[in-house]
Amino acid sequence: MSETEKDPNEALADEWSEALEDQESATANDSATESAQFQELQDESSAVASGDIDVSLDGILDIPVTISMEIGRTHINIRNLLQLNQGSVVELDRLAGEPMDVLVNGTLIAQGEVVVVNEKFGIRLTDVISPSERVKRLGK
Repeated sequence: MSETEKDPNEALADEWSEALEDQESATANDSATESAQFQELQDESSAVASGDIDVSLDGILDIPVTISMEIGRTHINIRNLLQLNQGSVVELDRLAGEPMDVLVNGTLIAQGEVVVVNEKFGIRLTDVISPSERVKRLGK
């Protein structure tokens, strides 16, 4: 049998032999390798909140986000949910006149009151959460 007509088992054994030799030589070289040095990183949210890091927002200014306004919430069981129909009233957990929550991608950023502008609903922001408080809330 010529070299090109090697038994598949012999070829596999040769490959394993070469791999084991490579592994042994790599293990021998590992002792000569220096250990890596890593710079200690600080918590970015605390650094941003304290002003230690200059934040460039240019890279994220065009990313779309979803803003939603929440009037209130309630919990009902499925039986009552299936009984809802046109004209049903669902009681929410807020009182009339309380401010609405303004959420961006599900995170509270402000509160406000409903206004009508050109026959469309809008919201007038009455209380905006500070940027440092928003960063703290993101970490939770």
